[in-house]
Order: sequence, then C-alpha cells, then structure tokens
Amino acid sequence: MSNGSCPLNANEIVDQYFLEHRAKVLDVAAFLDRIDRSVAKEDCVDHRIEALLACIAMLHDGDGDRARRIQHRLSDQSTAPIDAAPMQGASGAPSPEADA
Repeated sequence: MSNGSCPLNANEIVDQYFLEHRAKVLDVAAFLDRIDRSVAKEDCVDHRIEALLACIAMLHDGDGDRARRIQHRLSDQSTAPIDAAPMQGASGAPSPEADA
C-alpha cells in the first residue's frame, strides 16, 4: 500500500490513463501548431497563450503540486470589484491588467 491517497500504484495509473493523457498532450500541441501556422501569428501576443505556456513549463519544473499551481496561475486573483464585465463568459486566464 502506498502512503498517498490513490489506491493504484504508479504502473497501474500509467496503464489505465496514459492513452487518455497522451491524446490531451497531442491536442495542446496541435492547438499551438495552429497558432504557429496562422496568418496573423505576429499579431497574436495573447495573455492566454502566455499563461498556457507558463503552465506547460510547470508540468516539468520538479516542484510538484502541479494541478493546484496551474489552477492558481489560470485563475483571476483580483478581489476588487469591477464596474462591468468586459465580455460575457470567462477568458480562461487572467489578463495582465488583472494583476495590477
């Protein structure tokens, strides 16, 4: 029995979930490739892409607790109310203005 909260050992986790997560990594790679191939790539300095790339770096930085840190990076940490929402829905990552 492991000392963690997961009843499966590492090999069982890999056997059960590897293909699902392989597909997700390929999906992210294809998304970034589409950005690279886009006609207006030079104009795409988007905070969401920058946030996604920062999160990808967290996946292999050796610091652990990746899900919590990535969720935190992609969440708006501001507490001050705003007059009006700039759009309907969420953008998926806080804009640099949210940090100010």
